[in-house]
Parts: sequence; structure tokens; C-alpha cells
Amino acid sequence: MIAFVSGPVAALAPTTAVIEVGGVGMAVQCAPGTLAGLRVGQEARLATSLVVREDSLTLYGFVDDDERQVFELLQTASGVGPRLAQAMLAVHSPDALRIAVSTGDEKALTAVPGIGKKGAQKLLLELKDRLGEPVGAAGRQGVGSAVSASWSDQLHAALIGLGYATREADDAVDLVTPQAEAALAEGARPPVPLLLRAALQSLNRTR
Repeated sequence: MIAFVSGPVAALAPTTAVIEVGGVGMAVQCAPGTLAGLRVGQEARLATSLVVREDSLTLYGFVDDDERQVFELLQTASGVGPRLAQAMLAVHSPDALRIAVSTGDEKALTAVPGIGKKGAQKLLLELKDRLGEPVGAAGRQGVGSAVSASWSDQLHAALIGLGYATREADDAVDLVTPQAEAALAEGARPPVPLLLRAALQSLNRTR
């Protein structure tokens, strides 16, 4: 297993970072929040999880070991593959997921694209004794407004990290704000991965 990769960031894409390790470019699948903290040419260290399939080897990257551990634990639930597990961590921090599961918070799970009400109920049952207790101060505050309040900052930073100018990033965030506000109005968290995809589509149309 590849536990982590460390080296300069060679390239960034909407879902992938390429980290140069010993002269080899390692393509690592990352959530928008992780990509937002990376810059081409700067050193980076990502905790990683290698997912092996019959026809592929995919490396997923995370900001720390705790996020990687939760990613792997989420996949012990039936119906949860690596993409859905990564989407859950794109919307919620590890501690926020622990609190959501321990308190039976269906709404927090249905905020993740691809999880409906029945799926959330099933996940709450299966994950109840698997994720453990919150480990950080942020988690003890509960599934609060931290992610919701910072969705625009996450999105803006991700766009800048992908090479867009500040003005382009500002305009793209403005364009997807109605989608984020609609999610907030329903008591859900803005789905940053979907907002990033919509923002990139709008930028590609205007270029």
C-alpha cells in the first residue's frame, strides 16, 4: 500500500493532482477542498489510499491520515465505493461525519450528492459503530455551519489553484451562488464538488 506521496505539485486538474515522486508523476484523485490547498511548483504531502480493481489502480489523496482512515472505513458499508466515500469527505470533515453518524443525522448525509433518504438511513445503521468518536475541536462543535459558511472560499481557492485569474474565480462563484443558496435554504450543505463542476463549465463557456 502507498501510505503517502510527497514532492512538488507538477499539475492540477478539477479532480486530480500530479505529485512528482522520484522523477515519476503520481496522479492522485482528490476532493476540491484538498486541491484548494495545493499549488503547482510547491511541495505537498498527501496521505493516500490505493484502490485496486481488475482494470485499474487508483490513488486517492487526503490532507491527513485521519481523513484517509475515514475514507477507508466508509467503504466497509455496503454500496459505498471510493467515489462516494470521497464525495462524503468533500462535503463533511471526518469529525462532522462521526457526529452525523453518532447522532443519526440523516440530513447531513443526504447533503452528499448520490445519497438519498433511504441510503442515509442504511448508512447510519451500518456505520454507527465503525467511525468512532470525534477527534478534533472542530468535530466537537458539531455538524455546524463551518463548511456551509466557507463553501465559496473553498470553491474560489480551488479555481485559483487550477490557474484561473481572481476575477474569473469571482465571476464563477457568483454564477453558482444561487445553487449554493438553494441548498442552504433546504438546510443542506452546499455540494462543493458539484458547484466546482458547474463553475468550470461556466468558465469554459466564456473562454
